[in-house]
Amino acid sequence: MTDRTATYRTGIRGFRAGDGRHVVEAWRRSAPADPITPDRFRSLVLLDANFDPEGLRVAVEGGRVVGAAYAVRRLTPVTGTDLEPGQGWIPFFFVDPAARGHGLGRRLLTDALDWLHGHGRTRVDFSSYTPNYILPGLDAGAYPEAAGLLESLGFRTLYEAAAMDRGLVGYRFPADVACRLDELRAQGHRFVTPSDDDLVELVALAGNHFNPDWARAIRECLAAGTPLDRIVVARNPSGRLVGWAMHGAYESVDERFGPFGVLEETRGTGLGKVLLHLVLERMRARGAHSAWFLWTGERSAAGHLYRKAGFTTTRVFRVMRREAAR
Repeated sequence: MTDRTATYRTGIRGFRAGDGRHVVEAWRRSAPADPITPDRFRSLVLLDANFDPEGLRVAVEGGRVVGAAYAVRRLTPVTGTDLEPGQGWIPFFFVDPAARGHGLGRRLLTDALDWLHGHGRTRVDFSSYTPNYILPGLDAGAYPEAAGLLESLGFRTLYEAAAMDRGLVGYRFPADVACRLDELRAQGHRFVTPSDDDLVELVALAGNHFNPDWARAIRECLAAGTPLDRIVVARNPSGRLVGWAMHGAYESVDERFGPFGVLEETRGTGLGKVLLHLVLERMRARGAHSAWFLWTGERSAAGHLYRKAGFTTTRVFRVMRREAAR
């Protein structure tokens, strides 16, 4: 049985050299539904340009890491010069099961919030931090105690993000989509793997019309060696790039679909559906057994498109925010 006085012997401090392996081990014990590996922890946390060791609050008891809460603020902008000076994030927190029941989770989160507040951050989101979010938000079904704790500290749900999956074993390109593909091609649309020169336009399309983080993801994955054939771009009859779909952009995971977007003016034409299935076909040809992604609105146009393509919701995440006076 755990000593009920353990909380008083548990110290909280910033991250130090030598902590990484122990943080990863404690994370695995604490969140078995979402384990992490040392290399992912290194890439997503330690090598993040915004990482500050003091922002990763580590709970240590008797020389053993028993919890952590990660607070982060922008030191480098996602795009342009905007450092979002009032905004902070808590991408993750956890407490070892053996150390629960003594208020340690509340202490860790309060400590992380105080650290952010000390840097002028009065609005804090859990856990939709870009570029290196671990999960889009809180899976309250998997972690009900964490949901209650966040709510008790003033976090409120902004919206929900759905993660979806689709099996690809036995996948066949749908006949109706093939028919629409033929019609669009006959009208002068082209669906091709981009050339090197096309990438300038693709990154601009993603960043200017959709999400700057998508532009960053495309640029960084290709610079790291992701093959161009993971992408299909669409050009309209005048030659303008109007959409794209891809896989393998995030952490080199071939079965992870996205990012994916088509210009609003082309929606309802079937172009998005064609792009989606052209990439699913390529994924299956490469031996993928499934396609999945972490983030869409279940009731959005994209959510409806994914469901019609055979995707089903596997998890729902709450994107939460806490606002406090300066």
